[in-house]
Amino acid sequence: MAHLSTHNEALLKRVRRIAGQVEAIERSIAAHADCADTLHLVAATRGAINGLLDEVVEAHLREHVARPGLDDAARAQGAQEVIEAIRRYSK
Repeated sequence: MAHLSTHNEALLKRVRRIAGQVEAIERSIAAHADCADTLHLVAATRGAINGLLDEVVEAHLREHVARPGLDDAARAQGAQEVIEAIRRYSK
C-alpha cells in the first residue's frame, strides 16, 4: 500500500493510540475493573478502529478504483479487494 505513505505518520499515530487503548482494555480486565468501564474502553477502541478502517478504505478506493488512468482490470481488482475486506469486516 505505497499510496498510504503520504499519510504514513498520521496513520502510525492512530495505530499507536489504538494499541494504547487495547492495552487499557487488558489492564482493565486484569484489574477486574467495573464492567461498564471496560465496555466504555472497548466501545472507544472499536470506534477508533472503525475510523482507521474508513481512512484506509478511502485511500484504497482513491488509488485503486477512482484514480484516472487505471485500466479496467486494475479498477476491477481494486474494487474486488474492497468488497472482500467489507465482507470480512461485516461478519
